[in-house]
Amino acid sequence: MYERKIPLTLGCGFELVRQVVNGKWKFMLLYCLHEGITRPSAMERALPGISRRVINIQLNQLIGHGLVSKQDYEEKPPRVEYFLTDLGKSLIPFIIDLGTWGEEHKGTLQLNIV
Repeated sequence: MYERKIPLTLGCGFELVRQVVNGKWKFMLLYCLHEGITRPSAMERALPGISRRVINIQLNQLIGHGLVSKQDYEEKPPRVEYFLTDLGKSLIPFIIDLGTWGEEHKGTLQLNIV
């Protein structure tokens, strides 16, 4: 198990949010769950470029932060589904607002991305 060599200092809310949602795909995974996509295979199809390994790692991190819950079904073949917790649901309006802002400023932002 990974152990931090330098302890975290979470001096403000921004640092805390950055630690929780830091990851290329976390916002998109949370949005998929909001849209009703609960199975990892469906997330992989909905998000081109993401691997199953990354899905599992980032969903487990979101579970650790209390934003996502996991349901294992005792079936053959095994089935797993993920769901937003109430805390995760509270983050959705923020994610939608960020997406809207990105769409509104897409032309300007694309010119400045290197």
